[in-house]
Amino acid sequence: MIKIAEDDLADWLRFLLVDGLGSMTAQKLLRTFGLPYNILKQSHGTLASITSDRIATGLSAPPSEVFQKQMDMALVWLSSPENHVLTLDSPYYPQFLLSTADPPPLLYVKGRVELLNEPVNLAIVGSRNATAQGISNAEQFAQELAAGGMNIISGLALGIDAAAHRGALAALAKNSACGSTIAVIGTGCDIVYPARNRELAHQVAQEGVIVSEFHLGTPAMTANFPRRNRIISGLAQGVLVVEAALKSGSLITARQAAEQNREVFAIPGSIHSPLARGCHSLIRQGAKLVESAKDILEEIEPLLSVSARSRVSREPSSAASSTSVVVPDVDGASDVQQDILTALGFDPCDLDALAERTALPIAVLSAELMMLELDGRVEKRPGNVFSQRAL
Repeated sequence: MIKIAEDDLADWLRFLLVDGLGSMTAQKLLRTFGLPYNILKQSHGTLASITSDRIATGLSAPPSEVFQKQMDMALVWLSSPENHVLTLDSPYYPQFLLSTADPPPLLYVKGRVELLNEPVNLAIVGSRNATAQGISNAEQFAQELAAGGMNIISGLALGIDAAAHRGALAALAKNSACGSTIAVIGTGCDIVYPARNRELAHQVAQEGVIVSEFHLGTPAMTANFPRRNRIISGLAQGVLVVEAALKSGSLITARQAAEQNREVFAIPGSIHSPLARGCHSLIRQGAKLVESAKDILEEIEPLLSVSARSRVSREPSSAASSTSVVVPDVDGASDVQQDILTALGFDPCDLDALAERTALPIAVLSAELMMLELDGRVEKRPGNVFSQRAL
């Protein structure tokens, strides 16, 4: 059972619930001072030299009522063994997501948390108002890909999302060795939206896992759904778009996947269907046209075998407590991190050159560099250049 220490949870929530704190500012503060415990110890003047006076005041203030309410809700929610909170410093935090440009500092997770770090995750996305053929395609592809060992990621929305989850669950029901399914939602992890997917959400939580970056009690809000799409693509090695209009959230997910160096696949459709135009546009831009699950398995299997061999650094230590998450020792580094520091030397080095020196995949290297930044050992400079910090 994975449980975060109560004091650590309190520090993260106090930090993230500061009014007006955005993603970029949070990243800047984490890179400058390290973990929230250290940020909250800084003086107002020190914080104001890095961020706005408003944020500095919020970080220096006593715990707020909003924080206390969230903390109480989180502790009750975490009392169920299937519920977890993962933070950036957790050894269970998804490695592939950690390698992206904007990883969520905190994730609420319900279900089989181990699925998040399996190197066989594929996202399936598409229209909420899908055609009958689109629904059938999504279910069939998901079932066959899950039977091939892939975990299917989607957003638990109506239409293609729900069909993808159902397909993966159908494969798992036939064979427990199959892949499962991951739902990335745009509400708090304690809320099911839309309500008609309640039974499906229950099945996903039992057989797979539900993930959200939004705090408990967060209702469905339009702006949150496009934002969660970067998590869908960030957890995956590839994204399959089944049906999508030219202006749709699915194309946002596909664009983010391309920016994250993930594979993008699209199923073609009728030239007369508005829901095929998004897929056709992606194919014209370089997405791989697929007609069967076999097309994806053949394309992505070599990548998956490389990923599987390179999962060297994010496995939880056998010494980890069952009641708290082990925070990396600031005075020490894992063997992989030590290899990175040795390869980095004392001169600035860009990511590609460092990947060549270490022979590590970019996803693994980026994840470890993020941890070294949080530990205060590495500094990221403009242009994706890194250098060691003097200790």
